[in-house]
Amino acid sequence: ALEKTTFNRKVGEKVGLPCCHEIPSSESLHNYRVYWQKNTTEVVLAYAEGKMISKNERYENRTQMDSRNLTLWISPVEILDNGSYQCVVQHLGFSQNPVVCDERVTFFVTADFSEPNITAEVSANSCESTEMVVTCFSHGGFPKPKISGALNNKSVVWNASWVSESSLSPYNVTGKLLLNMTKDVSITCSIEYGGLAKSTSTLLRTTNDCVVPTVPPSYNVITASSIIIIIFLLAITLLARYLPRHGKCSSFFKKQ
Repeated sequence: ALEKTTFNRKVGEKVGLPCCHEIPSSESLHNYRVYWQKNTTEVVLAYAEGKMISKNERYENRTQMDSRNLTLWISPVEILDNGSYQCVVQHLGFSQNPVVCDERVTFFVTADFSEPNITAEVSANSCESTEMVVTCFSHGGFPKPKISGALNNKSVVWNASWVSESSLSPYNVTGKLLLNMTKDVSITCSIEYGGLAKSTSTLLRTTNDCVVPTVPPSYNVITASSIIIIIFLLAITLLARYLPRHGKCSSFFKKQ
């Protein structure tokens, strides 16, 4: 089988996968046997002599085939539809080599991720720097994404982890960074998947506001200050006692 065409659709959209043969106007589907199968093992649907002879339950009410150009229509698209499809056409009137065509098309399904969410938690702080654990999270997308970032427009590598129930299930992705910041920085987180991308930027601010502790006075300073205060108090006391007496003597001599 030859690989011919690649298609990309988002979850919920409609796709038409073309077959390698179109039935001439002089003939009809009754002259053919048509197989649409996925990954060469899973039959999506099959026709013989104009009648459907097989249809996968997973595609029930979501697929139909054009009776002339044999296009396989799938709607709405699901993540599980991702894969390689093969159209095999046989002519019932050809006994020796009934295969008219056998060709594959590749179908890539994408599901949008949420907008990346950036959070930061201070793990250590000092007067010189602020240490932060920065987390970027996005969920619900397909296929498995790449996470990239920039710090003040310079590339950084996230420590990334992914969670998914299977290879054909939505992914959650988390990226972590440990930053030692001496000033405010701008950080960007980008999620890339299936040729698409979503990005978020934010400003991270340092929290290194230092409060210089008050240094207690030394013992010698306390002792000297105490002595000065005591001498000052004694001088005021003596002066207060002397001044009234001196005033009385002066009055006496003046009268005499």
